[in-house]
Amino acid sequence: MKYKTISIDDSEALIKEAKPLILDCRDLKDYRAGHLEDALHVHEGLKESLVKKGDKERSLLIYCYYGHASEHLAEFFSDFGFKDVYSLAGGYSSWKEKYQAG
Repeated sequence: MKYKTISIDDSEALIKEAKPLILDCRDLKDYRAGHLEDALHVHEGLKESLVKKGDKERSLLIYCYYGHASEHLAEFFSDFGFKDVYSLAGGYSSWKEKYQAG
């Protein structure tokens, strides 16, 4: 496996230290309703641009609803030579549960 699955807790340190490019691969409607800070919504144009011109040395943190679709996208970017690719375990739903509960 070329990418790594990362927990919500470990993603905090990754975001602070590595300043990864954060990619949200949920529907645009859900992205607009709420997303991780600085996250970009993934669409075909962005995927194509990153593959062609993206900094393959920069870490990528990818998330979806529950952590499954992001694994496929993480594998996609790994296959195109991105070195440090992470899929957020539990996805946005787990992140929201931890940080927006209460």
